[in-house]
Amino acid sequence: MARVRDLIPDMLLAQRGTLFPFAPVCLGTGIGLYFALRFEPPVGALAAVAAVGTLLMVWHLRSRSALAPLLCALAMLAFGVSLAGTRAHLVAGPVIDWRYYGPVTGRVVNIDRSASDALRITLDRVWLHDVPLSETPTRVRLSLHGDIPGVNPEPGMTIMTTAHLGPPGGAVEPGGFDFRRHAWFLKLGAVGYTRVPLVLWQEAGRDRFVFRTRMTISTRVQEALPGETGAFATAIITGDRSAIPQPVLQALRDTNLAHLLAISGLHMGLVSAFAFALLRLGLLLTPVGLRWPVKKIAAGGALVLAAIYLALSGGNVATERAFVMVAVMLLAIMVDRRAISLRAVGLAALIVLVLRPEALIGPGFQMSFAATTALVAVFGAIRDSAHDLPRHRVLRGIASVVLSSGIAGVATAPFAMAHFNQIAQLGLLANLLTVPLMGLLVIPAAVLGILLMPFGLEAVGLVPMGLGLDWILYVAQVIAQWDGAVRPVMTPGPAVLPLIILGGLFLILWQGRSRALGLAPLVLAGLLWAKAERPPILVAEDGALVGIMTEAGRAVSRAKGAGFIAEVWLENDGQGLDQPTAATLWDGTALPVRHIIGKRDAAAYEGCTDGALVIASADLPTRPIATNCAVLDARALRGMGSLSIMRNSDGAWQIEQARDRSGARLWNDRSVRNGQ
Repeated sequence: MARVRDLIPDMLLAQRGTLFPFAPVCLGTGIGLYFALRFEPPVGALAAVAAVGTLLMVWHLRSRSALAPLLCALAMLAFGVSLAGTRAHLVAGPVIDWRYYGPVTGRVVNIDRSASDALRITLDRVWLHDVPLSETPTRVRLSLHGDIPGVNPEPGMTIMTTAHLGPPGGAVEPGGFDFRRHAWFLKLGAVGYTRVPLVLWQEAGRDRFVFRTRMTISTRVQEALPGETGAFATAIITGDRSAIPQPVLQALRDTNLAHLLAISGLHMGLVSAFAFALLRLGLLLTPVGLRWPVKKIAAGGALVLAAIYLALSGGNVATERAFVMVAVMLLAIMVDRRAISLRAVGLAALIVLVLRPEALIGPGFQMSFAATTALVAVFGAIRDSAHDLPRHRVLRGIASVVLSSGIAGVATAPFAMAHFNQIAQLGLLANLLTVPLMGLLVIPAAVLGILLMPFGLEAVGLVPMGLGLDWILYVAQVIAQWDGAVRPVMTPGPAVLPLIILGGLFLILWQGRSRALGLAPLVLAGLLWAKAERPPILVAEDGALVGIMTEAGRAVSRAKGAGFIAEVWLENDGQGLDQPTAATLWDGTALPVRHIIGKRDAAAYEGCTDGALVIASADLPTRPIATNCAVLDARALRGMGSLSIMRNSDGAWQIEQARDRSGARLWNDRSVRNGQ
């Protein structure tokens, strides 16, 4: 018994000096717990949890017990819950819960493209007709449908238009991606579209200087490199993807090259490494190299350039995360610490989670830190072992590229499969053919082009950059057309990703033979994923679409309309069907579900038969209901969200609402926001 009691202290003592990377793990666990709650904790409860965390941390600092790390772990977990809740309240803003059609005025703060390839603008300083300022959203996002005449939106410009607005939509199926939560942290209180011209209300002021500089650089780049190449270059330099055609995006996704578009760890790392090497070499060729710590000065200069790159890129979450990681490593060089280590990765994760705790539940954070942690761990193990990479420079470079691409691919594959429901089976080949060119040509040429842009000589750098990007686009478009390039994957259950994260982190961070215990969660995750089942019946929150699982795949009730919802359902099923094909599987006479669309068909409704399920997108007249018959019309669906339906053992219909999974939270319940 005594041996069992001493087991945990002995295990913790064996990890002495290597436990710091577990700090962000515990903090992230607390953040995850907050988002998993089905209710919104009161502000007082969040404060109490933070106080408990503080007491535990003080106790940890004063304790000399071998169990002191457990106190720190509990403190970080408490801080995670409190931090996420505090952040959710800090970004709070009005969210409309009605349909609005009328004048919209606001300042353009972002320009991008929607999933349907429509130009999209985000406005702040919003004004809506007859809507009190206390109920006016902080930001709204509008898609510009059709070929709209009038003024072209520019950064900082105040425009006016007439638009349709509505609240951000919830999950398209229970347990699915919750756009309402995503929009809450973006401060989006309404989304919609317009089909009428934009009218200039006020010219751009000086307060959006960085945004306007980004757009000016985007224009100059696309003038030097027209077409798809210029759009790709603009995305890499300024983060502006508004000019990239949808087919190009899809080809990059299908070959696992979409990460080359996002200004994330790869780009920030390459820019910083190029600047560091250039500054260090340049200083060594001068008398300064004999008198000053050139390495530290070069690291400081690279940090400044990385900060400029962060500003020019728009400062989105992925870029901020990459900058934090690079800044930690460059600062480590400046204070004579090892730049690349698990401690540095842990510190970067800690900073990102403190600044943006909501990043934890996004694929960007998960994939970038999964790749970085795995790369640092594997290359660190190789460095410390007797088996090093080949000493020959060319062979060493080839081995490093192949190994790093393979490690990053394996580490990010589960997250890509879970979030995007596909695996790019030829992604490793595509990355091997393109990623080296990013470091050798594209990024150095981009830096040169930007430095020469004030003198009108940007073509000196952008032209060679374009040649490299042409090759990347060629590889993506060719490989994407090969058979088997992409394999659809069914979405996993809610426990799968946490188990994968738990197992992977334990394998990497824990020291000693007991790290093999991390294999158990990975095996369990694989078994749960293999046995995952999809809901038999899915219903859109407005009743506009119904999907039923059949032996041939999911049948959907419409070949057109509600396209985004149908696309998500079919992707989550992992069977590779598109909406028109899925619509051919719908047989209204053979299936136990009747879907009524529109007011005319609703008026003709005469009642349901025994055991039937009736879904209507409009209000139905009152009719007798037969045995085990369920009728869900627009009146009944209002406020329920999307639905998952199945029959129980008694033959009755069992209905699960999206709200059952998400709970009553700040972002989806007006009464919670109002403190009722």
